[in-house]
Amino acid sequence: MTVFLIGAALLLAVVLSLLLPPLLRKEQAAGHVQRDQLNLAVLRDQLRELESDRDAGLIEQTAYDSARRELERRVAEEVLPQAEAPAASDGKRWAAAAVGVAVPVLSISVYLLIGSPEAMDPTQQVAAAHQQNSHEVTAEQIEGMVASLAARLQNEPDNVEGLHMLARSYNAIGRYVQAAEAYARVVKLVPNDANLLADYADTLAMALNRSLQGEPERIAAQAVKIDPKNIKALALWGSAAFERKDYAAAAERWQKILPLVPIDSDIARSTQGSIAEAQSLSGQAPVAEAKTEAPKAAAAGTSVTGTVDIDPALRAQVSDTDTVFIFARAAQGPRFPLAVLRKQVKDLPASFVLDDSMSMTPEAKLSAVPMVVVGARVSKSGSATPAAGDLVGVTEPVTPGATNLKVQINKRNG
Repeated sequence: MTVFLIGAALLLAVVLSLLLPPLLRKEQAAGHVQRDQLNLAVLRDQLRELESDRDAGLIEQTAYDSARRELERRVAEEVLPQAEAPAASDGKRWAAAAVGVAVPVLSISVYLLIGSPEAMDPTQQVAAAHQQNSHEVTAEQIEGMVASLAARLQNEPDNVEGLHMLARSYNAIGRYVQAAEAYARVVKLVPNDANLLADYADTLAMALNRSLQGEPERIAAQAVKIDPKNIKALALWGSAAFERKDYAAAAERWQKILPLVPIDSDIARSTQGSIAEAQSLSGQAPVAEAKTEAPKAAAAGTSVTGTVDIDPALRAQVSDTDTVFIFARAAQGPRFPLAVLRKQVKDLPASFVLDDSMSMTPEAKLSAVPMVVVGARVSKSGSATPAAGDLVGVTEPVTPGATNLKVQINKRNG
């Protein structure tokens, strides 16, 4: 507000400086008055001398009359017009006073009528800034939403959908222990769902310091037994074997994925690379790539697919076990994630599929928005809340249903 008032005052001063000087030249008028009075005194002396010469007989009456007329003419031409100058100067001073008052009053009145004086109020500025950022969902708001959901579910122990949502929400904000506990409650209510078991195994591994050994591997194996074509369960089952250096078993388990995906898909290429690495470490000869059959495509507009990689120039700044969050959010509006997938740096380049099943709330689904931004973020802390120093990369806005997206992690959060 101070800057605005200073600028307005300077502008008003400039306007008045242009308008007032011509109206305030009274000094010049005063100079004319003093000079006219002197001229009049001289002419009066000359008239007295002329009358004295006539009375003394030095000049004739005809010469006196002619000289007097000349003096009167000079009085009329040189003194009388200038004698009126003070009155004109007084009029100008009144005009100057009127302009000096009218210009600021008129300017302020017009601004109050058609301007925005409330914009100078600091409280209004704060309110406007708050309104501008009102669409930004903060980490505290997300935590509050999750806490409210958890409190409500204390009285609804059999709410499968709510517990599943709570597990995904805890997972998204990096609270893996609570997420695993929520998944444990869900699988007790729905014990034969391979997708739930695969998610439970993945989350429990994160809670156990990113290890698939023990209970996570057992749960993944159970999911494979229920659904031998569950790609996530097969991937985790193979990763568990690879983690304990049973490379032959890892390659064998991963091989089961290839017939389930298109041969030219990112998932197929990533899986083939993992199989080749396991075979090399086990001393086996690489097996020829199996032909695959394309599964039924996901419903149009309900998912986005692609690959994530990290800029080679930044690879040395992260560790293999750092968490990578792959997410989709609305291109316009709240920045709340619509779908989230978690990987590790060692998995890069990694294929991804983000769909409505990864939504944190039923109201916020990927398929419900016209345009989304897909991105990836490396978090050393493993927290789903963005932090300064995280490495990130995002795509341009795309429509739900987009495929073969390329996300490169290539910059650092400020």
